[in-house]
Amino acid sequence: MNEIANIAIIVLIIIGAFLSLVAAYGVIRLPDIYTRNHAASKSATLGVMSILLGTLLFFYVKDGFFNSRVLLGIVFIFMTSPVAGHLIARAAYNSGVKLWDKSVQDDLKNAPHMKKSASKDQ
Repeated sequence: MNEIANIAIIVLIIIGAFLSLVAAYGVIRLPDIYTRNHAASKSATLGVMSILLGTLLFFYVKDGFFNSRVLLGIVFIFMTSPVAGHLIARAAYNSGVKLWDKSVQDDLKNAPHMKKSASKDQ
């Protein structure tokens, strides 16, 4: 059982490190704020959660110590990072940051609530 737990810990930490690396690469290489924000919020969230889950499992298997702070960190990252990414993207859109030239579709362009705010500005 201990070897299976060690393999699970190694796999979780490697997956977390890989997803964090993908997030960093995406933030550097992607063309606009919306795609960069997507890479930062999704990949980094899953990466950090995997690393924290591997850490939680490591200390539980090694010392028999269940760390509730790590579990709270997982829950906090899971709840706040996607919401923050969404709000950053919405703020960028509302402030007029242009989409990438090769973007296929703008879902908010013809949204009813966006037309109301545009008419208030005029």
